[in-house]
Amino acid sequence: MKPPKLSKQNIHVWVVNFDIVQEKITRLHGFLSEEEIIRASKFRFKKDKISSIISRGTLRFLSGKYLEKEPGEIKFKYGEFGKPEYNLDTKLKFNISHSGKVVVLGFVLNDDIGIDIEEIKTDFDVLDIASNYFSNKEIEFLRKTPVENHVKNFYRCWTRKEAFIKAKSQGLSFPLDSFSVSINSDEKAELLETLWDKKEKDLWQIIPFETEVNYKAALAVKGQVQSIKYFNFNAHLSCLS
Repeated sequence: MKPPKLSKQNIHVWVVNFDIVQEKITRLHGFLSEEEIIRASKFRFKKDKISSIISRGTLRFLSGKYLEKEPGEIKFKYGEFGKPEYNLDTKLKFNISHSGKVVVLGFVLNDDIGIDIEEIKTDFDVLDIASNYFSNKEIEFLRKTPVENHVKNFYRCWTRKEAFIKAKSQGLSFPLDSFSVSINSDEKAELLETLWDKKEKDLWQIIPFETEVNYKAALAVKGQVQSIKYFNFNAHLSCLS
């Protein structure tokens, strides 16, 4: 696999399905640091161990390609709220998220980036959860939409808000009702307001994207994006031979 060419104001998004044969999982496991191996081994359930190995192994493999380093050479550090970043001299930035059987990774040069994916579930009260986490503007929109659209709109909102706070490196301590995102479309999204600074909303782009059936995903980036390229990592598994 050749190093991917990533230019300024462009984003690469990689989608990984966890349905990977054991041989490739073993190969990804070989990329992990000792700390990551220990962390994966502590999960009680096998599916959680596998998702940890695939997520971190894929991150290391792809990072190695972009940075032209061996996966094991990649060093990471973590912000105050746990956001990972490279502990290296590089302009490359990334973010990662996984839910269910899918992991997504976003790579960009210079700009702050956050990415989120959620497997859609229906066993909860949408308006009850939204009333605790969404802004007044978002709650008002949800209440006005047909009940059959509540779940879809909830996940549109949640993934976009999560991507934004991850991009800001704030974690869930950031007041989720202090900003609003649009949730009326799968194709387009917008940061509607940022109450702490009314001008900050103009600095960001919120971009929803499709992965697999029964999932919602979005990314947030501080800057002007010219193009986004999407890659299916499972189509490149032969590179792990």
